[in-house]
Amino acid sequence: MLIASLVLLTLVLIASIFHKINIPVIILSLTIGIIFGSDVTGLIYFDNTVFAKEVANIALMFILFIGGFGTKKQSFRSVLRPVSLLATVGIVTTALITGFVFHLLVPKVPLLYALLLGSILASTDAAAVFSILKGKNVEPKLRTLTELESVANDPMAIVLTLFVIGLIQGAQSGILSSILNFLWQLAGGIGIGIGIGWLAVYVMKKVRQSEAEYFIIYMIAVVLFSYSIANVSRASGMLSVFFTGLVMGNQNIPYKKGLLSFNNIISFITNVGLFILLGLLVFPHNFAKIWGNGILIFLILSLVSRPITVFLLTWFCDIGLKEKTFLIAAGIKGSVPIVLATYPSAMGLDPDHEIFNIVFFVVTLSVVIQGTSLIPLARKLNLLVKDRRKTYKIVDLVTVTDTNFELVEVYIDEDFYEGSCRVADMELPPGTLITLVKREGQVISPQGSTEVFPRDILTILVDKQYIEMIPIDILRSFVMKQLDNADRERASEA
Repeated sequence: MLIASLVLLTLVLIASIFHKINIPVIILSLTIGIIFGSDVTGLIYFDNTVFAKEVANIALMFILFIGGFGTKKQSFRSVLRPVSLLATVGIVTTALITGFVFHLLVPKVPLLYALLLGSILASTDAAAVFSILKGKNVEPKLRTLTELESVANDPMAIVLTLFVIGLIQGAQSGILSSILNFLWQLAGGIGIGIGIGWLAVYVMKKVRQSEAEYFIIYMIAVVLFSYSIANVSRASGMLSVFFTGLVMGNQNIPYKKGLLSFNNIISFITNVGLFILLGLLVFPHNFAKIWGNGILIFLILSLVSRPITVFLLTWFCDIGLKEKTFLIAAGIKGSVPIVLATYPSAMGLDPDHEIFNIVFFVVTLSVVIQGTSLIPLARKLNLLVKDRRKTYKIVDLVTVTDTNFELVEVYIDEDFYEGSCRVADMELPPGTLITLVKREGQVISPQGSTEVFPRDILTILVDKQYIEMIPIDILRSFVMKQLDNADRERASEA
């Protein structure tokens, strides 16, 4: 317990020191694991890939469910075609190109093992992408495409990796049988996940009067149930939990925002714990044997597989050359590849941990090189939009009954407005109530005579149909500053 506490304290201290550099949490966690592992300080000896695989599977269940739960259909629609192609066909294309090219350049590596490496490294990493883009003003549609691809392509990579492992372990089952099994894992995982998602939503609405804590337990049970039912049916449990989360996250369920906040916390803790564990599993002295192949695979992925895949699958999509260039650079590797790299070892296919070490090395290169250069590249390509404070954001309204009301926070932007206005003089939509005013760290309980000033933040209870009107109605009560034309356009958009 003492060592565990030191590990976590060290992570927090390092994160606080390097937060301005925007290093992804997975790199920090992996680094801490390596530092406390056998090759550096020797405080913790860990070499159990079977245990690591089981822990990783549990972590992936929740990471993928949370990824689905947080994916909104509205965001998905604008980039549906490229995301769908990149997250499915793109994974297969990347794996095939990487595997074949690597086998041609290094013939001593059997083709199936080269394809296994390509499959393991085919997906992009949601944790790294979200961490790097957080707080950065990348063009909205491109940002949505990049983030959703990183969320949606993990299940396909998992299914493809297990498919190739199956071919290596027993090709005697026949190619046709393996392909049919692969297709069933896809279709069965999706179908079971959607079905359990709708069933879970139906049950939640029937037991809506339960305490919030029970809904958290219920959600955990749904994740385990969805994964287990799919596995028993020989379908993909990972695909199942992703689509269960996707269905639940897009329905009006009790305590939805509270559950989403809980999911985000669990996702973060799970990622940190998982990568500390995986860092412990690494023996850096072994990199001397594989660094050449690691660099070669990284170059194949970055300069061959990813560019070909992106250009082919977005050929008929409305995506420009600059956007495609950014999308290619955003093919950052991370959590899922390292987790999948434990599978061959656990199944006896990688006794010397060579595959795991190569994958770990490639992921490290990807996060360090691609992760740190992505935002500068976006700036060079003029893909960063001018910063503009959001005019409002929706906050959590805790209720177990269906309601058409939302709580929103509205910021009175001092860049555009001056003067003041009394609460009683504001022309608000019917049934709208200003519940509190935040000003310079203080909370004010508003009355009709309360004055509202620029830089105030108003918390407002409003019918959902009037949300878009709120910023316009409130800010109309203030005097607009003298602005140039560009700023006036921004103000009118707000």
